[in-house]
Amino acid sequence: MKVGVELRGFDDFRLDLFHLCRLFAEDAETVWDGAGADCDWRLVLELREQGDLVRVSGELVHLESGSVRRRSSERQLPPVEGERRRRARKLAVLALALQLWEDATGVLQPWGMLTGIRPTKLMHRLLREHPPEESVRQFCELYLASEEKARLLVDIAQRQLAVVPDLFRLEGEVSVYIGIPFCPTHCAYCTFPAYDIRGSAAVDGFVEALADEIAQIGSWLTSAGLAVTTVYWGGGTPTSLSAGQLDRLLSRMYETFPGMNRVRELTVEAGRPDTLSEEKLRVLLEWRVGRISINPQSFRQETLDVIGRRHTVEETVEKFELARRMGFDNINMDLIVGLPDEDVETFRRSLEKVAELRPDSLTVHALSFKRAAEMTKNREAYRTARRDEAAAMMDVAYGFAESEGYRPYYLYRQKNILGNQENVGFALSGKEGIYNIVMMEDCQTIVGLGCGAVSKFVYAADGDSGEPVIERFANPKEPNAYLRTYRDAVRKKIERLERRFVKIL
Repeated sequence: MKVGVELRGFDDFRLDLFHLCRLFAEDAETVWDGAGADCDWRLVLELREQGDLVRVSGELVHLESGSVRRRSSERQLPPVEGERRRRARKLAVLALALQLWEDATGVLQPWGMLTGIRPTKLMHRLLREHPPEESVRQFCELYLASEEKARLLVDIAQRQLAVVPDLFRLEGEVSVYIGIPFCPTHCAYCTFPAYDIRGSAAVDGFVEALADEIAQIGSWLTSAGLAVTTVYWGGGTPTSLSAGQLDRLLSRMYETFPGMNRVRELTVEAGRPDTLSEEKLRVLLEWRVGRISINPQSFRQETLDVIGRRHTVEETVEKFELARRMGFDNINMDLIVGLPDEDVETFRRSLEKVAELRPDSLTVHALSFKRAAEMTKNREAYRTARRDEAAAMMDVAYGFAESEGYRPYYLYRQKNILGNQENVGFALSGKEGIYNIVMMEDCQTIVGLGCGAVSKFVYAADGDSGEPVIERFANPKEPNAYLRTYRDAVRKKIERLERRFVKIL
């Protein structure tokens, strides 16, 4: 689908409008400054300001049929020019565009105009100023989202504050993410750093480099007197490494990180059950890893084969039960909504298996079509769920969670996510993932180590926007590139840490 877009009276918000169009057609292309002969739709938006009032009018034309939808609206603007006023203009433009598309297609978007990753942040902002009911009302009015989604966010925000009461007072601490870029095989939907560990010559060198990076950052944190809130080992699959390599890295972390006995949560993703062994699990226990993730993604063997998981359903069950017998009492599982050839009943059967195993938390992801993923590049080779099927699967997930005593505690969204749904983490009481909360709500500096790890330096709120200023710094994804550059990356991260925590120093 190709959309010709004409903007009158303004010339920004183009990327936001592009993503909004894609809510209604995943393959939508936008052509700016009018509709060409090969366009399917023409969208015209006009913005006019009079004092502190902005008026937006527009029309959406389906060129083949000639049908036309028209709308106009007015919104109040903040009195002072700046980022908040610009944001109010953007919301006015996107609201009108959304309503035109909903009028023309009959497709209602439960998340309204929102295409960003972190809607819970928006609700936290409202809840700091208003009681829950008023926050729900304003969220629906501002973003044209459904009341159901607004109430979900209130529930999650309140749960987060119950789990981490000092969530917005963690500026004097950091959390650490450690990226291990290896997996047994590469899943068809994945674009995370996940290089085939079989026969990889870079593994030993990577382990030595990461041990050095851990030591340098740990030494700086200790000298600065900074506490570590949480540590999260992700990837890739950290347990792709040997037991000896895991032991070396975890021991280096304990040797150099400050106050590991006071860290609130230490998580290691063991997502691929085909990487787990009793020996590796024993190493994790010895280093007091309190939370692990064993991820089936689906309990249908045919699905696992199609997406390249290369392990069996039985193996997932066996490794989960092994971890339980060895004493792990906080295990997460992931499922993905909309995997190839799965429908609502298939997904329901996977949830039934989850109920039998009873993990401590369950993260439900809606399939996301990431540009570099094999599944996206060969979309025609995979039959994935329709929009209505994806919505029905998510409804089943929410119903299952409620009936089994799991409560939603964090949520995020992605571009090109199936059916414009969400990813949501559910947990039994006391088993919520603290790192997931602090990372997703952008309330704390995250130091990223290892391949593909993104450090996120969170500074005090900007006076104009009221939002924290966030600076990101990414390590290379590819192991050999990481080996060549990690020393320079460590230096640059320490420079940023010194700039961020200068008052503590």
